[in-house]
Amino acid sequence: MNPVLVEVHRSGFFESAHRGSLVVLDAAGEVTFAAGAVDRPTLPRSSNKPVQATVMLAAGWAPASAEELAIAAGSHLGEDGHRETAAGILEAAGLGPEALGCPPALPSHEATKAAWLASGRAPERLAMNCSGKHAAMLAACVAAGWPTEGYLSREHPLQQAIEARLAEAAGEPVTAVVVDGCGAPQHALSVTGLARGVLSLVQAAEGSRERAVADAMRANPWFVAGTGREDTDLMRAVPGLLVKGGADGVHVAALPGAGAVALKLDDGGDRGRTPALTAGLRRLGVPAEVLAPWARTPVSGGDGVVGDVRESADLNA
Repeated sequence: MNPVLVEVHRSGFFESAHRGSLVVLDAAGEVTFAAGAVDRPTLPRSSNKPVQATVMLAAGWAPASAEELAIAAGSHLGEDGHRETAAGILEAAGLGPEALGCPPALPSHEATKAAWLASGRAPERLAMNCSGKHAAMLAACVAAGWPTEGYLSREHPLQQAIEARLAEAAGEPVTAVVVDGCGAPQHALSVTGLARGVLSLVQAAEGSRERAVADAMRANPWFVAGTGREDTDLMRAVPGLLVKGGADGVHVAALPGAGAVALKLDDGGDRGRTPALTAGLRRLGVPAEVLAPWARTPVSGGDGVVGDVRESADLNA
């Protein structure tokens, strides 16, 4: 059983615990700290997107802006600028939103979603949080001369290239391929492999495809996540930091010259991710005072705060 990474305290009472695995690598990619089964295959979900985006560039896709490249590696909230950027990627490739293979969705941004519901606007594929990745996948197919039909099949040339690239960056084989929430193939890797892959982007030489993805995400963090999202705010707070969350309790971050951290919470919940992530980032030398807004998540009681979600004593040791 994996150790407790995160604890929930309410009014001084230990209420809940989140178990999982967490690994910290140094700048050379060597493990300096590990908790839990860090070599066991898991599903990185959207934390794989930064490495996947390098494949779109290798296929010949030439994004019109760094914002387009950032959203290709992001999980956006469906805000107006997000949808417009994804639509622009498609338009430049001679395609429309109907070509997207991700499911229709309402925006995840609460104010935008409320406005859509009030106006009776139906879910749209561009509003789905992975539409940027799907738009870039389609644009890459057009650039490479591959068919856009069936672009989500594991046997498609694009998906074959993505699978090979993920394994290469992780330094380990992909042990399973399943269907992700957006309909695209999802590849099983360990959290150690996930950390290695994202670290390779920030450590890459200037002018490389890997560095281009890392630079675009760090320069345009709003396109990676959105208003009020932890990935966006962390990248704004810590110079050089690359952060990418994934569904079901996954998070990865890398800092050039320092290393990387990756984690998976066994219960798949989101509330424990940032306290665990900040514990790893402190081990990379990021000051605790900079990480304070994300290190403890408030627990509400009545009209006030009566506790918090925090890293476990073992991670704090």
